[in-house]
Amino acid sequence: MSDLLLDIQNLRVSLPTDRGMLNAVRGIDLQIGRGDTLCLVGESGCGKSLTAMAIMGLLPRYAKVTADRFEMVGHDLTGKGRARLPQMRGREVAMIFQDPTSSLNPTLTVGRQLTEGVMRTERLSRSDADKRAAEMLERVGISNPTARLTQYPHTFSGGQRQRIMIASALMGRPRLLIADEPTTALDVTIQAQILAVLAELQSDLGLSLMLITHDLGVVAAIATDVAVMYAGRIAELAPARDLFAAPGHPYTQGLLRAIPVPGKTERGTPLPAIPGRVPGLIGTLRGCAFRDRCALAGPECAADPVPRLARPPAGFVECYKAVQADGQTSQAKAKT
Repeated sequence: MSDLLLDIQNLRVSLPTDRGMLNAVRGIDLQIGRGDTLCLVGESGCGKSLTAMAIMGLLPRYAKVTADRFEMVGHDLTGKGRARLPQMRGREVAMIFQDPTSSLNPTLTVGRQLTEGVMRTERLSRSDADKRAAEMLERVGISNPTARLTQYPHTFSGGQRQRIMIASALMGRPRLLIADEPTTALDVTIQAQILAVLAELQSDLGLSLMLITHDLGVVAAIATDVAVMYAGRIAELAPARDLFAAPGHPYTQGLLRAIPVPGKTERGTPLPAIPGRVPGLIGTLRGCAFRDRCALAGPECAADPVPRLARPPAGFVECYKAVQADGQTSQAKAKT
């Protein structure tokens, strides 16, 4: 049996607009092994959340989603196989959404919201479903969980609501958990607590985790592997330790330079910023999408396909300059 819980090749997501087709995800490859944590990193608008929604099958019908390979927890979901996805949600794969306040229904008790899905899919009795819900609340650090099932979301703090969302995602005992910026709206202390909860649950339950974030501090704390996304493509994929030690793509290097270093970055000193703007994704985008913001860009960066340089053991960098610097231009695998 394969150790991969998620294996996607050439995933594309396009959305129709008044100005033409928006090619939001432009052919990305992702793999997540059992027990691994893949962090999908990039600035707002690069396609991270759309990638997660495509994996979950939660995009609207007018969205066009294609992939050369789409295998999840042993099931082939390409073509007609995607019809299987609704039955897998919650039980094989689950998602923690970005904003718990908008995800929880203020008119229903927490217990009702936690148990509704498993009562329908697993035919659990009310008492058995409540028992599982209380167990999950306890696992994520909610005290007196049985009594809290009768309370409404507004009686919980922001951090507690996020813990409830984690408990909700775990109710079906999935093997793959997707977390879309689960710590964005929380202060630093609560962020650390939520990350600790995810790490503990992953260890105890053997979960695989795909974490979407723009916070490289979060990535450093939890990631096994990191995929850096830019303008709908994966610019760089590498083990977390390797990426922080030796980033290969100019965009990744720019992101890391913008992080203040404790003890080295003086207070009040402006942080380096990446100049320019992200290109529009309506229509066809040729060459390297980062070239107009890159100090190393040359005429060749406008040509297709952008070479892909392998980063052992299982990573890569999509960049002309990274390939040239490594001296392996002739060996680079072109990715259309």
